[in-house]
Amino acid sequence: MDQDGAENIFSATTSVAGDRVTVVVAGEVDMSTADRMFRAATGGGAAAVTLDLLGVTFFDSAAIHALIRLAERYPAALSVIPSPQVRRVLDISGLGNQPWLVTSD
Repeated sequence: MDQDGAENIFSATTSVAGDRVTVVVAGEVDMSTADRMFRAATGGGAAAVTLDLLGVTFFDSAAIHALIRLAERYPAALSVIPSPQVRRVLDISGLGNQPWLVTSD
């Protein structure tokens, strides 16, 4: 549940270039929005997916689950660009070294 009763802000915008869909996600990805993120990434039938999570401010276990499902669905064709908040959650959860995670080292 959101703090202070604030409405959950979330958006997922898709674009397609060739066989790759790019989903730009912003706001909070939680149990009420994680499936929408997953559906946005899988709805077009593309062979590859880029998830741009630079605008994500909150990422919970439901979001992690959706991300794992995407990694299973696109085993060699998923790229995830994390915001600092997402990166921290993935590092804490032990997913910080996944091959699909784009790092800006």
